[in-house]
Amino acid sequence: MPKPRSTLAAAVLLALLTACGQGAGGGGAAGDPDLPLTGTHWTVAAVTVDGSRSPAPDGAAVAFAENGRAQGSTGCNHFGAGVTVAGATVTVSPAEVTEMGCPDERQRFETAFLAAFTGPLDGTLADGALTLASADGTKKVELTAEPSVPLRGTAWKVDGLVSGDTAASLPEGSGEKARFVIGEDGRITGNLGCNGFSATAKLDEKARTLTVEGPAATTRMMCTGPQMALETKLYELLDGPLSYRLDHRSLTLTDGSGEGLTAVAGAVARRPGAGAAQ
Repeated sequence: MPKPRSTLAAAVLLALLTACGQGAGGGGAAGDPDLPLTGTHWTVAAVTVDGSRSPAPDGAAVAFAENGRAQGSTGCNHFGAGVTVAGATVTVSPAEVTEMGCPDERQRFETAFLAAFTGPLDGTLADGALTLASADGTKKVELTAEPSVPLRGTAWKVDGLVSGDTAASLPEGSGEKARFVIGEDGRITGNLGCNGFSATAKLDEKARTLTVEGPAATTRMMCTGPQMALETKLYELLDGPLSYRLDHRSLTLTDGSGEGLTAVAGAVARRPGAGAAQ
């Protein structure tokens, strides 16, 4: 005997509601809300693959967007991936990755990260720490909620060079001395990879520009060829107006021709009379 129209309509509506609840990004069972991943910058602390745990290098981070995408850096290359969240299950599609060459240690970590950050992962969130692990426990990504840092007062470590749309790691053998601080006193100081430097700098946060009134004053120590090559590049760059892009703990500075540098945040400098750095 045919069912009444009202019964059929109710059955169709129930089926549609059930299907919607099982779609991408939909929640799990009632009372099991989705993990709150968006709106937070997550620093990668470490990854584990087949029992081998690898601490993350500086700059490794993930950000989850409302549109079902994740993007970030492995500490070597930038990546993007599709993500769906259903309750405590986070399913990550295979990532698209840039192809910049990096030092061996960072390259090894990138390989481990990409192997761990894929497929269905069980998420655990507690006290600002997020762990994403495979069901069998062989893959695990450890993330930490990371607040944004200020442009001024932060020790910025130079970790790459930019030319137009191309990003590259620092020249091999140039070391890790290159860094700078934009002070509250209107000066930019630091190291160019070999020598220390100092210059006056004007920051326009509305226009997102940093104007270095160079050339910078520097010490005069002789260093290795790669260090001097990096120093020459940074010395020429840090002279004049630069556009800046600040993304949580990453900074990009570029001049009008598209030449520039990338840097990652270290410690926040202590200001006179202030308490502990945040």
